[in-house]
Amino acid sequence: MIEFEFLEPDLLDEDLRMVREQVRRFSRERIVPFADEWEATGEIPRSVFLELGEMGFLGMRHPVEYGGGGMGALASVVLGEELARSGYGGVASALTVHSDMSISHIAHRGSPEQKQRYLPDACAGRKVGAICVTEPGAGSDVAGMRTRAVRTAEGWVLNGSKTFITNGVHGDIYIVAARTDPEAKGSRGISMFIVEKDNPGLKVTRKFDKHGWRSSDTAELFFDDLALPPEALLGEEGKGFYYIMSTFQNERLVVGALVSGTCARAIELTVDYVRQRQAFGKPLWDQQVVRNKLAWVASKAAAVRALTYQCALMIDQGKDTVREVSMLKAFGAETLQEVVHTCLQLHGGSGYIIGTPVERMARDARILTIGGGATEVMLEEVAKRM
Repeated sequence: MIEFEFLEPDLLDEDLRMVREQVRRFSRERIVPFADEWEATGEIPRSVFLELGEMGFLGMRHPVEYGGGGMGALASVVLGEELARSGYGGVASALTVHSDMSISHIAHRGSPEQKQRYLPDACAGRKVGAICVTEPGAGSDVAGMRTRAVRTAEGWVLNGSKTFITNGVHGDIYIVAARTDPEAKGSRGISMFIVEKDNPGLKVTRKFDKHGWRSSDTAELFFDDLALPPEALLGEEGKGFYYIMSTFQNERLVVGALVSGTCARAIELTVDYVRQRQAFGKPLWDQQVVRNKLAWVASKAAAVRALTYQCALMIDQGKDTVREVSMLKAFGAETLQEVVHTCLQLHGGSGYIIGTPVERMARDARILTIGGGATEVMLEEVAKRM
């Protein structure tokens, strides 16, 4: 197999280069040989979370005193890239939702008691996190949220539903957004709560059968008079929308990393295929049009990767990156569609057969123009800041 590699950015120190090497080895030895079975069952074994947690990769961005690594945004990029290079988008999504999109709310805004209660188990992979924002009537339009949390003498009571929740079936710690002030307009009056799996008011009403990302479990959840103690409130009441938007920045950065890793793997597989596949008496690679197509998508993939690392560096420097990360989410996810479908085309009929890695990657790629902020919404975020 020919390995397709972009140049390693000088931004990475020795620790991050070691992370890349170890995650790539883990992916090659512990994910790729078994992930077809996970695709069939729609579930990733808890042992995968435990092994990565033991290696220190699920809490790299979280505080050291609670079991994390205290690292920056570049760590998330390296993790996302290497998990995506496995070619199994569902595995990469489930793991990064846990490490970077759900538990991070506690790491950033939790009280010392909340951090002590949840972060050590989350960093170690003993407990798995899910982020619950999307509703049947509110996706990219977070301000349209209807799930309600009402204050009571004992704490809070939640009622409502969430949908398309990654790790929703097999998760343990649910970070739930709910409207706490029904009189507040739009984005105001939303708060965040920590809900544990064994709460009797939490019901998994449906496990989705998806087009792609089939190894990750995705659920619809229902909150039926779900009672919470006062200490389940995460951060300040009424600040939930701003917390969600802040974490979306990191989610979109991770999407850039997932795109970079998937593109590299798809191109790698395709270069290897066209060098071996004979047509008209010679390898497909000898056809100029084939080489040019691969050179073109490789150039676009390199541009996405460069923007990903640039955004990570800006985040680590404390800069406002809403415009740039929105560009990354839109351009990266749309570029991925071109890359995987070009690679599928060059595989010919075999690229259309289930079981071919490039066929799976083409299905897995489709969600990334939708999840985490649709392309159209991202372009509006860019336009507002031009």
